[in-house]
Amino acid sequence: MIRKVLFSILLVKFLMAGNIFLATSTNVSYALDELIKEFKKDNPNINIKTTLASSGKLTAQIMHGAPYDIFMSANMKYPDLLYKRGIAITKPKVYAKGAISFFSVKYENPDFDTLEKVRQIAIANPKFAPYGKAAIEAFKNRGIYDRIKNKLIYSETVTGVIPYTIHSADVGIVAKSSLFSPNIKKIGKFYSKDVNPKYYTPIKQGVVLLKHNEDAKKFYDFLFTKKAKKIFKKYGYIE
Repeated sequence: MIRKVLFSILLVKFLMAGNIFLATSTNVSYALDELIKEFKKDNPNINIKTTLASSGKLTAQIMHGAPYDIFMSANMKYPDLLYKRGIAITKPKVYAKGAISFFSVKYENPDFDTLEKVRQIAIANPKFAPYGKAAIEAFKNRGIYDRIKNKLIYSETVTGVIPYTIHSADVGIVAKSSLFSPNIKKIGKFYSKDVNPKYYTPIKQGVVLLKHNEDAKKFYDFLFTKKAKKIFKKYGYIE
């Protein structure tokens, strides 16, 4: 009898708990656990179920009816597309700005001068990845693109630049947020340095609501609070 009562209480609590289905780009994943933990301090009965993938893949899923409530993209392109097609119910809004960093396991204090000395440089493919586009912009604004363009090797995504750099390239241009990945510690010794934002346009990352869901709206609003901004900054994003 007691077991039945306890089961009933747990079932009621589960049914009363809100559920948010969150689709988010992989580059945000390192900050996500802390964001959710902070959010749940004031919203303990709201459960957040996350799906991590590239922004392009998530957009394709959403356009084919995937039941997400919120979409956090690595850029503004895909949220804009969803809003223009009437799928998103809010205009895209910037929740954080991504930054890029030099990364190497071979060269201490990697910088622009290092790029001119090395054999290979790994970046995300600028045709598809905003972080790769930012890298090219930085090279051109620094005036070294023509001298290093034949050294570039491309990863499909920015998350792939780190293994490319470890196994093939001498230096990589990575999302600064990726340096906070739990897996980065497994590499051992490595070197990194921020790319000066004056040489590129920080990557505006956009979020949209996809459904009328009060709990999802609470998390959406939370992303723009001082608490959330502090967490984003901790994980390498620019305000």
